[in-house]
Amino acid sequence: MESFKIAQHQIGRGAGCFVIGEVAQAHDGSLGMAHVFIDAIATAGAHAVKFQTHLAAAESSPEEPWRVKFSRQDASRYDYWRRMEFSAEQWCGLRDHARDAGLVFLSSPFSVEAVTLLDRLEMAAWKVASGEVNNPLLLEAMAATGKPALISSGMSTWAELDGAVARFREQACPVALLQCTTAYPCPPERIGLDMLDRLRERYQAPVGLSDHSGTIFAAIAAATMGANLVELHVTLSREMFGPDVPASVTTSELRQVVEGLQFVHRAQAAGTNKDQEAVQLQPLRAAFGKSLVARHPLPAGAILRKEDLTAKKPGRGIPASEVHSVVGMRVLRALSTDEFLRRDDLADAG
Repeated sequence: MESFKIAQHQIGRGAGCFVIGEVAQAHDGSLGMAHVFIDAIATAGAHAVKFQTHLAAAESSPEEPWRVKFSRQDASRYDYWRRMEFSAEQWCGLRDHARDAGLVFLSSPFSVEAVTLLDRLEMAAWKVASGEVNNPLLLEAMAATGKPALISSGMSTWAELDGAVARFREQACPVALLQCTTAYPCPPERIGLDMLDRLRERYQAPVGLSDHSGTIFAAIAAATMGANLVELHVTLSREMFGPDVPASVTTSELRQVVEGLQFVHRAQAAGTNKDQEAVQLQPLRAAFGKSLVARHPLPAGAILRKEDLTAKKPGRGIPASEVHSVVGMRVLRALSTDEFLRRDDLADAG
């Protein structure tokens, strides 16, 4: 499987799971709110913050319908995209803020013009949104930069994904594939964790999950299945305005995801030597193990039968596991009920 870097972060086998906090349009057109999200996502411990760069005149038209009519202040979807726009200078400020906060700055472009704008910001990698996988004009503009591409698979056929991967690889761009279900929020039955192995096998590339479940569970489950990246929509509160809030985690939940993924990575990276572990646990084995004791009084000279013995804690005498080796031996001294057997109490019957 290929491996590559996004900024200073290794993406691929052996590396930890790269966590992207997705702001999308949660800022609702407020530059100040966009900056607030950067600080909140950095505090949560994510590796990257991701926005979406919309330039209404370059990507849409007044005829674009609403997916869900959620805004009372925008007469059309086109008006909404216009309200979401930031200037090149404002995007530069967001990038600088992200870097100062220790985050990789990412943003999904939705037009060739947006690619040009973001490329001037020296963005470390491209995120291909699900709806753009079958847009060769956009893909070719991104691929021409030679930067890595993170491709969401939500609305694509296998043939469309094959084509997108090929376009980037023709330009020697590293790729990663993100399983994504275009449902907000996404129910457990549609998350598609089984796709991680299928994407990895088909493309021999790092894989991840772009999650819309609005929970911490899917991302952590994906990590246990070997996901190299996870992307989660983030909200400051479930009472915030916006169409993605039901599919988002709060910043405190994002922190839980980060901690959970770190836990999973440490657990997966550590090998287990069963015999060595047993040696290290010998004091506990002695405390919790059981030793052979006399079930009832035994006179000196008695030949031990299995029914003469039982096992009780602690494991400081002859281990219960050796019961069959002592049956048939002769007792050298009288033993009382529950008295622990010692090796020098026994001799061969012959």
